[in-house]
Amino acid sequence: MVRAALLTAVGAPLELTEIELPEPGPGRVRVKLAAAGVCHSDLSLSTGLLRAKTPVVLGHEGAGTVVSVGEGVSSVRPGDPVVLNWAPACGHCHLCALGEPWLCENSYAASVETYAALKDGTGLYPGLGVAAFAEETVVGENALIPLPEGVPLTSAALLGCAVLTGYGAVHNAARVRAGESVVVYGLGGVGLAVLQAARIAGASPIVAVDVTPEKEELARRHGATDFLVSDEHTAKAVRALTGGHGADHAFECVGRGSTIRAAWSATRRGGRTTVVGIGGKDDPVTFSALELFHFARTLTACVYGNSDPVKDVPVLAGHVRSGALDLESLITDRITLDEIPAAFERMARGQGGRSLVVF
Repeated sequence: MVRAALLTAVGAPLELTEIELPEPGPGRVRVKLAAAGVCHSDLSLSTGLLRAKTPVVLGHEGAGTVVSVGEGVSSVRPGDPVVLNWAPACGHCHLCALGEPWLCENSYAASVETYAALKDGTGLYPGLGVAAFAEETVVGENALIPLPEGVPLTSAALLGCAVLTGYGAVHNAARVRAGESVVVYGLGGVGLAVLQAARIAGASPIVAVDVTPEKEELARRHGATDFLVSDEHTAKAVRALTGGHGADHAFECVGRGSTIRAAWSATRRGGRTTVVGIGGKDDPVTFSALELFHFARTLTACVYGNSDPVKDVPVLAGHVRSGALDLESLITDRITLDEIPAAFERMARGQGGRSLVVF
């Protein structure tokens, strides 16, 4: 039996309970979690903005140590440190064949099958396939990435989502070059990772935008050269900081139609607006036909940082070892399983960076 944070139904409060995990079958691996990050996607799953089968153990950003392996597992063995990969690519679908594993048609297959049970036998689903809000989990071998040496196991949890998404948005999706200007809307865990990634890319200036004035110090620590409190004059202020043109690259890390529109307006003519945040299906964004032509901007979405975790996590580990990427500074709250609801509340209020459940 292991302790887990369970969502029994959409909109219900999380319940701390004990669950039964099976021994890993063929191709499966049991992992003891060291830490799990609290991501906005977990909050969205709990409120129904994103869909999930229930009852479900949420959590998808995690790292830990292999406990045992099933038949046929060859890439990891007991004792190995690993990062959870919540969107493992199958490698053979149409989109994988096109070289876009972040859009794999089969990456969510594990989330629709039960993986554990309550004491009464009720089957439980794994949140986004990995169920990291538990002391231990059982996942497919392809949902694990061996952790390179030199990266602390607890903070390595952030490599599984926030950092991979933020870094990938800058380096894979937008392909920011040295000297280009960047503006980042929304300074949660992913937005802060975007700031660090822009700094690594050599961007300048790097403008951070948030509704919370208290986030200025946090933003500057992560690479922002300038900070703006979001209001109706933000786009004009961004243009003033970028020679009157607007930013070469705008990153929207909130997931709201109004913020996407604001990021678009702060982008220079011919620039790129990259949407990283996940919004609701009933939250439209509108543009006139003339402005699409006149501004010639590129508006694109970014899924999981347009990343291939198997290739990109070792790259991120190299930046951690060199000191260019600071995982510890992204963590503003270290919590326990029963403190996840409070972390959700802080996230909804726009407070702090990443909350990390430490086991």
